[in-house]
Amino acid sequence: MKYLTLSLAVALCSAPAFSQNFQLGLKAGANISNFRGDDYQDVKSNTMVGFHAGAFVNMKFGSILSIQPELLVSSQGAKLKKASEEENFKATYATLPIMVKLQSPGGGLYVEAGPQFGLKVSDKISGVNTDVKNLDVALAAGVGYHSSMGLGIGARYIAGLSKVGDIDFGGGVNPDYKNSTVQISVFYTIFNNK
Repeated sequence: MKYLTLSLAVALCSAPAFSQNFQLGLKAGANISNFRGDDYQDVKSNTMVGFHAGAFVNMKFGSILSIQPELLVSSQGAKLKKASEEENFKATYATLPIMVKLQSPGGGLYVEAGPQFGLKVSDKISGVNTDVKNLDVALAAGVGYHSSMGLGIGARYIAGLSKVGDIDFGGGVNPDYKNSTVQISVFYTIFNNK
């Protein structure tokens, strides 16, 4: 019992110091997505609006540098058009961005960059035969503002490195499309340094 009481006392005393080295947060926002890559014959891709939402941990290494792994649900895709037909190509991923962040001294503005790994959760494609790949690998970079109260806003560009899937338009047309997404987010953190 004495060891349990001692452990609890140490944990309670160290919580304020530990909380200054990390933040927990929630974020959500809009995705503006499309495919990048070559257009094949008369197949064109147009932007689609989706969403993202999830949680993150920001681990600080000093006053400027931090690493922020996130776990988000993200819907993205494109509207594919061939002649007079337009089909929606939408996939939902569980994504894991791992961002390295540099924040201005004293807080506020930040820049970030890092890899993102996405695991396909579902896909919804109208009128197109396709095989959406289960893994989507990308690079991301962004900017934002994080207030001392914990509220923030950010914008991020995510460039896919892997092919979205095998999209068969008939006649041997199978474009080498990759995801291209702009994310605009609002977020809130706890354990903020005052």
